[in-house]
Amino acid sequence: MAAIHEFYELVKEKGKVKARRKRKMCPRCGAGVFLAEHKDRYSCGKCGYTEFRKKS
Repeated sequence: MAAIHEFYELVKEKGKVKARRKRKMCPRCGAGVFLAEHKDRYSCGKCGYTEFRKKS
């Protein structure tokens, strides 16, 4: 299991400290479920949602 500091980044905004997500979230499952990063796609392990990366 990955440590929580790998998923969030602390950012100061207007004197307040906020946690910002580093990875994409699953649009089907909602907040708290991150998409796994593969070489050519992002995928959700919970529901199977997949987004393919754009070739550049």
